[in-house]
This record gives sequence, structure tokens and C-alpha cells, in this order.
Amino acid sequence: ARRPGRPPPFAPHPERSRGILMSNLSRRPSGTKEFISDHKMETFIIVLAVAAGIIGILGSVLPGLAGPPISWLGLLILYLWGSGTNGSGEPVSLTLLLVLLGIVVVVGIVNYLVPGYFTKMTGGSKYAGWGAVIGLFVGLVYPPVGMIAGSLIGAFVAEFFFAKKGAADSVKAALGAFFGFLFSTGINLILSGVIFYYIIVYLK
Repeated sequence: ARRPGRPPPFAPHPERSRGILMSNLSRRPSGTKEFISDHKMETFIIVLAVAAGIIGILGSVLPGLAGPPISWLGLLILYLWGSGTNGSGEPVSLTLLLVLLGIVVVVGIVNYLVPGYFTKMTGGSKYAGWGAVIGLFVGLVYPPVGMIAGSLIGAFVAEFFFAKKGAADSVKAALGAFFGFLFSTGINLILSGVIFYYIIVYLK
């Protein structure tokens, strides 16, 4: 007969069973936590890259934001994280990153030169350029009509009152400044859109 208090034959020892159970419990949550942590980090990287792409597109239209460089940073984030791949399973390449960076630099230089060129071509001064930018800021209250009208009116007023030009010359300068703004905005928007396209492609 089995003595009271003794475990039945072939029964696992209580201390050994408790040790196995605690060992399993200590291992499982650790792996789960690591998986959840990696998943959250990957989601954060994706959100950050997409946000940079969207802000870059908005920055191509809104003054005060460098559109293409911000969009390029979104692609750089995917490259540094190393998890982004396209439909063929290929990650973001360094070649693509550097080529786009070169284009961003060239477009930045063009943005600096072109507005002034258009303004001078129509006989305007630096006041027309500054007036167009200030008018654009004021017109943000009623986009996009307010931005267009504000840019034109701002350039005209600045040229008329500060450069002491006549009405006809001020109108020409305002149009030159406005067309310079349109050209600059257009190339920024196209480049930011292309970079954002690559960001979406490499999220797969």
C-alpha cells in the first residue's frame, strides 16, 4: 500500500514539473515580446517613410518646406531600415538612392535660379520675387485660388511701390515672378511624386 503523502508511481516530481512549467513560461513571452516589438518598429518605419513622402509633396506646393529633400528622406529611411522590398523582393538599392539624391540637388539649384531668371526676363526686380512669396503666404488662407492671386498681387504691389515701376511694368514683373513660381513648383511636385512612388513600391 502507498503511504499517505507520497506521490503515485511514475508521477512527475512536483518540483521538477514546476521548474519545467516556469521555464516554458519564461521563454514564450520573451519571443512574443520580441515579435511584437519588431512588428511595431516596422510599422513605425513605414508610417514615417510614407509621412515624409506626403509632406514632401505638400512642401512642393506650400512655401517654407523643402519638398523633394523631405520625400528623399522617406526613401532613405526604408534603405537604412533594410526591410523595404519591391514586387521582386529586391530592397532599395544604393544606386537608386544616390541617383535620386543627385536629381534632388540639381532641382534645388534650379529652384534657386529659375524664379529670379523669369522675373528679370520680364523686367522685374528682387522686390517682385519677395512680393510673390509674401503674397503666397497670405493666400494660404484660401488655397489654391488665394495662393495664385496672392502671389500675383504681392509681386505687383512690391514692384509698384518699392521698385517705383509703372503699372504696366509691375504687371509684367508680377507675371514673370508668378511663372517662375509655377515652374519651380511643377518640377518639385513631379520629383516628389516620383520619389513617393518608389516609397510605395518598396513597402511591399
